[in-house]
Amino acid sequence: MPGTRPSSRSPRLPARWRFGVVTTMAVLALAATVSLGRWQLDRAAYKEALQADIDAQKQRPPLDQADFLAMDKPADAVNRTVRLRGLWLAPQTVYLDNRQMHGVPGFYVLTPLALEGSEETVMVQRGWLQRNFAERTQLAPVDTPAGLVEVTGRIAPPPSQLLQIGRASPAASAPTGPAAPAQAEADVAAALPPDGLVGSSPIRQNLDLAAFRTETALPLRTDVSIQQTGAASEGLKRDWPAPALGVEKHYGYAFQWFGLAALVIVLYVWFQVIAPFRRARRDRTARER
Repeated sequence: MPGTRPSSRSPRLPARWRFGVVTTMAVLALAATVSLGRWQLDRAAYKEALQADIDAQKQRPPLDQADFLAMDKPADAVNRTVRLRGLWLAPQTVYLDNRQMHGVPGFYVLTPLALEGSEETVMVQRGWLQRNFAERTQLAPVDTPAGLVEVTGRIAPPPSQLLQIGRASPAASAPTGPAAPAQAEADVAAALPPDGLVGSSPIRQNLDLAAFRTETALPLRTDVSIQQTGAASEGLKRDWPAPALGVEKHYGYAFQWFGLAALVIVLYVWFQVIAPFRRARRDRTARER
């Protein structure tokens, strides 16, 4: 009617609607942060179990050569000590560049070891050699004994790969299926330059054992390598870095996610419970006056 003011909408409905939306968002945020925190704790527990397995393998009795050769899956015994006997194949020694020890850049020196009494060869990560800072390609002498040698080391995965710009990872393009091994060797052979060598320089950024096996025609194992242990010798240091599992990192992330969950609860209680209660009490006091 003319002259009448439109009735104001009741504040209860918007307030309830706003309360429901805020509550829903708070519940979703709380569920997300708690789930992420628990996931980080699960990752930490997994890596702690992995570290325990590494420590357990190191404490087991050393394998002799016969036991090592008889293993179906030596990769299952990674980090276990093994004692091998064979001949160094010094001409096939490889120097992996840009490897550090105690923060100093240098090379990891790898030499194939032809195992005595078998037709197998295993790649041995013999140790670390400091780089010549004046001339990068000039290598310090490494003593490689002739004749039969005994090597004590830990069963290790193949040599780690550093990021290499401009080259595809062998695993990324590896074929699958029953004909995969033959196809993989054919692909590697097709990629070789006319002289038949891949990176003929002993200094390399990375070493793929399957490609190296094809390159050298050695009966090289490609599933594992051996990380030689012991005191410095032959011009090489062997203070191998421990695997960086990052357990503390996961606990730190979990603390952050649970902290955010606690913050969501505090803010919700303050703005949805305490603040309205204080406001209502203040209004009631003002009316009573």
